[in-house]
Amino acid sequence: MENKTYFYFMLFKNLGHIRYALFTLGFVLYCVIITLNVLIILAICLERTLHQPMYILISCLSINSVYGTAAFFPRVMSDLLSDTHIISTEACIIQCFVLFSYTTNEFATLMLMAFDRFVAISKPLQYHNIITLRVLTVLIFIHWIFPMICIGIAGVLTARLTMCDDKLWKVYCHNYEIVKLSCTNGLIINVWGAFVLIISGVIPLCLILYSYVKILIICQKSTSQFRSKALQTCIPHIVILVNFAIGIISEVTLSRFVNLEMPTWLSVFFSLEFLVVPPILNPLVYALNFTDIRRKIWSSIRFDCRLMNEAFHASHISIWSRNSFSNDCT
Repeated sequence: MENKTYFYFMLFKNLGHIRYALFTLGFVLYCVIITLNVLIILAICLERTLHQPMYILISCLSINSVYGTAAFFPRVMSDLLSDTHIISTEACIIQCFVLFSYTTNEFATLMLMAFDRFVAISKPLQYHNIITLRVLTVLIFIHWIFPMICIGIAGVLTARLTMCDDKLWKVYCHNYEIVKLSCTNGLIINVWGAFVLIISGVIPLCLILYSYVKILIICQKSTSQFRSKALQTCIPHIVILVNFAIGIISEVTLSRFVNLEMPTWLSVFFSLEFLVVPPILNPLVYALNFTDIRRKIWSSIRFDCRLMNEAFHASHISIWSRNSFSNDCT
């Protein structure tokens, strides 16, 4: 049987005029995501006092949000305005790689955040000797690159499959959905996918839970003032973790283990939650809870507004001067 070179996104068919409303919603969401996360990245990069492990990890979350959504929003918005809704096999596998590596990077960063908070609370005097910028850079590199290599191998294995069908019932490319369209034995890719899921999702999640349980035990044995300060620094990370974990668990459960008859819009919502909500929620949570980040963002905005006002007044003065000179000459 001839192998398929294109896939068709079936959920975009027969949307009618509602696709323009969905396009507008997607465009607004994407602009909000880019704006919020770029503000966080710039605030942390430009402020030297924020060049600390915790803030660097927060900027990593924002960088990862920009990276992951870049593979989803432009493509889905173009599909909403298109009449064909097709994607080449190569582009589909690349989108799978970016979206899955976005997921593993998020879990890796949340794991490093939990480790950072655990060291800061359990060994406050040795914290700066244990969590140095060099150590943090190495940890980020290892925990981002290794899962991406594993996902790349999964992409190569998927590309070697022979496809018997070309209809994807998703709004983005999903590796498991592609494997289900194959007419060859997908045992190897399924086993490898389970391995990647364990090392990039299950193990980091277990380590995160272990870290926060240990933190809670330490807080229970400490003074109320210490407990309040420790929980104040951990709660934003826990909120981000719970939201992202729920989104991933919902998506994996619906894709692999559950075959429920539910409305299409509801299944699409559950499959997109991990791609849409965290990139918006993350910068909002950190900007609202960390005074240093919020102060830097507002000072940058005020500075930019002041520059714009000065430029505006300067241009008007220049125009007025030229007009005056012109009138004097006449």
